Amino acid sequence: MPATNVKGLAESSREKLKIAIAQLEQFLNGHALPQLVQEDKAESENFYSGLLSDLRHLLVFSEVAYEKLGALLRRPNFDLELAERALYEVYHHGVNAFFYPKNECYSEDGRYAYTGQDAIRFRQKPVRAARDIVLNVSRLYEELRDDLSYYESDYLTQRRMQGQSK
Repeated sequence: MPATNVKGLAESSREKLKIAIAQLEQFLNGHALPQLVQEDKAESENFYSGLLSDLRHLLVFSEVAYEKLGALLRRPNFDLELAERALYEVYHHGVNAFFYPKNECYSEDGRYAYTGQDAIRFRQKPVRAARDIVLNVSRLYEELRDDLSYYESDYLTQRRMQGQSK
C-alpha cells in the first residue's frame, strides 16, 4: 500500500480511536459494578462484571494503538513498515476485542447489519448507560473494521511472501 494511503489511514484511525477512548473512559470512570447491578434490579452481577472487563480490555488495546500511531505520525520520516504493523495491531487487537469480547455479553448479528438497525445484540438487556456505550463505540469500531479490512489477512500474507523471497 502506498505510504500516503497508509499515513492517511493511520491519521484517521488515530482520530477514531481518540473518540472511542474518550467515550469508554467516561463510561468506565462514571460507572461501577455495584451501581450497574443496582440499577438493573436483576441478578446480573456476572453479566456486568464481564461487560466491564471487556470494556476495560478494549480501552487498553485502544490506548496502546493510539499511542503507537501517534508516535509514528510524529516522526520526521514516516516509517511505512511500522505504520502497517501498527494498523495490523489496531485491527487484530482493538477491532477484534470489540467484536469478539471474551465474556460474550454482546455479539454482532450480521443479519441486522444492512437493515439500518443496530447489529449488536446483548446476552441480556442491560441498563441504558451500558447499552449506549456499546452501541456508540460500535459505530467507530465498525468504521475501523471497514477501513482496516486489508490488515485482516492480506497484510500477513504479504509479509510471509516477503520473508520467503529473502
